[in-house]
Amino acid sequence: MNSIKETNYNFKNQKAFYRGKVRDVYYIGKHVLMVASDRISAFDVVLPRPIPFKGQVLNQIAAKNLEAMRDIVPNWLIATPDPNASFGLNCETFPVEMVVRGYLAGHAWREYKSGKRSICGVELPEGIKENDRLPTPIITPTTKAHEGHDEDISREEIITKELVSEEKYKTLEKYALALFAKGTEMALQNGLILVDTKYEFGELDNKIYLIDEVHTPDSSRFFYAATYEENQKNGISQKQLSKEFVREWLIENNFQGKEGQTIPEMTDEKIEEISNRYIELYEKVTGEKFKKDKSANIIERVEKNVNDFLKQI
Repeated sequence: MNSIKETNYNFKNQKAFYRGKVRDVYYIGKHVLMVASDRISAFDVVLPRPIPFKGQVLNQIAAKNLEAMRDIVPNWLIATPDPNASFGLNCETFPVEMVVRGYLAGHAWREYKSGKRSICGVELPEGIKENDRLPTPIITPTTKAHEGHDEDISREEIITKELVSEEKYKTLEKYALALFAKGTEMALQNGLILVDTKYEFGELDNKIYLIDEVHTPDSSRFFYAATYEENQKNGISQKQLSKEFVREWLIENNFQGKEGQTIPEMTDEKIEEISNRYIELYEKVTGEKFKKDKSANIIERVEKNVNDFLKQI
């Protein structure tokens, strides 16, 4: 299958390179180019096989949402020279991710189900069921790990450990909640509920920017609004538009990224299923038909498009 597992370009004025779980990051002059690969990670482990069109889905959703959020906070994106590539400002990343939750799902539910009633220093009431709406959106930050697992952390720990100053952290909280509110509105327009998401921020010349991706299936979870209430009332699982279904499949096959566990085999059928779910999410989240780019060689296409773009700037 034609997909991007990894890239190894050498662009003009390239100063450095970093390979993340999903993105290959090229530092070019004072800017950064991010290539969204088709790698997929779960439980902070990169799975062995890439998912066709996943990178294109992530890159195009992120670009669309970053543009829509500019009235709330400035962001890093300048241009998208290729369906899988984004070019923008090279900001110094804050070492925490701002996770906003409007509903009790995923990791937060697993923690709550285990008996915890305080998550990242946020107290939760008794009697909440899986996928219930929370009284008000909460922020449950995590550390940002380049390798290994991100770890839950509280607001107080972030400030005490001076990971982020109190003044700047308050600004990040304000931005995160405003972005979540707008993302909720945008999702409802397409018949979806924005359940939870994460935001990353950076700084350049003492100015805070929204960076990375926004409201994509890798960073967010969505439910279908039309069936949400009835499913909750009847104790039926919510159909999710996120990569949670990948995590659930891994859990069913005894894998949660723990030492000694083996990643289950990803058959061609499973790869196609995951690819189709990502495309479905693109169409539901954006309200637009997904256009598959069927280039014979995606690696070469990205390189040509980026080089053509760099010649113009």
